Amino acid sequence: MHAGPHNAITDIPGLRVGHAALTGEDALSGTTVVLCPPGGATAGADVRGAAPGTRETDLLAPGNSVQRVHAVVLSGGSAYGLAAAQGVMDRLEAAGEGFPVPGGVVPIVPAAVLFDLGRGGRFAARPTAETGAAAYDAAASGPVLQGVVGAGTGATAGGLKGGIGTASAVLDDGTTVAALVAVNAAGSPVHGRTGTLLGARHGLPGEFPEADVAPEVVEELAAVFRGRRTLAAGTATSLAVVATDATLDKAGCGRLATVAHDGYARSLDPVHTAMDGDAIFALATGDRPAPGPEGLFALHAAAADVVTRAVVHAVLAATPVTTTGGSWPSYRSVTGAAEPANRERG
Repeated sequence: MHAGPHNAITDIPGLRVGHAALTGEDALSGTTVVLCPPGGATAGADVRGAAPGTRETDLLAPGNSVQRVHAVVLSGGSAYGLAAAQGVMDRLEAAGEGFPVPGGVVPIVPAAVLFDLGRGGRFAARPTAETGAAAYDAAASGPVLQGVVGAGTGATAGGLKGGIGTASAVLDDGTTVAALVAVNAAGSPVHGRTGTLLGARHGLPGEFPEADVAPEVVEELAAVFRGRRTLAAGTATSLAVVATDATLDKAGCGRLATVAHDGYARSLDPVHTAMDGDAIFALATGDRPAPGPEGLFALHAAAADVVTRAVVHAVLAATPVTTTGGSWPSYRSVTGAAEPANRERG
């Protein structure tokens, strides 16, 4: 197994990623969109956190009629941020992409949101339909910007700055699986006793820098975690899109999303709490055949791995942020950790 050419979700042919962030005083939020190939992709979802904010997840159930989606939106802004999906839907309609109905098309755009309200200092600064449209307009294949961009603009992780991360894997049979994650967790990505990133041990050879964190830095990281804001239900949430070029039906996509949640459990501690609305969407473009039992096992295992690695990339790509709403150091600013090579950083 090895990473794809960009070590990103765009290593799945036909997928494009776009980010948009709010501008203006006291604003710290944004939106990320994953656009499917023309005609859409089969999709499923698994929502594990106790405080989710989602759209169009019911239609992803295997027994429901619509079989393909045309984009997935991840956004800041808590429930207000679901408005960003409308901007993506409008752009898709204009492009003629959607579920055909008499007189036109209805683009299918599942979405999920994370909590970042007030982190820039202004509670009312949150994504709108215009933000979603801007993310759509910015969507591209190739390298993906990571860190403090898009839906990760206002994200935090256990008191540290969170953000966007991505990773991919090419399996022995040529199938590709990849993930894009917006890390905004109540839990910490840091091992409390060593100060290393929990998910880093799941990296590919040479993917992440070797870490030897001094005892005083371990204590500093622990102090950041202890000093994070008072927790309240629904004030966190990590979001992800996992994708493959294999052929899967809706039930298969749902199972892929379920197993992919193991990637959160390996890289964030704790996860799926009352404070989080953790959700994962899965996409299958169907460019490759349906896997047999051994291939499916390998695909599921790799899905958890790419989520784990994407979380680590998000934390390493994040940069410190200070606003009138608060101040969040990054893991690298506290530890002096090196940045992975070949990184597209926001």
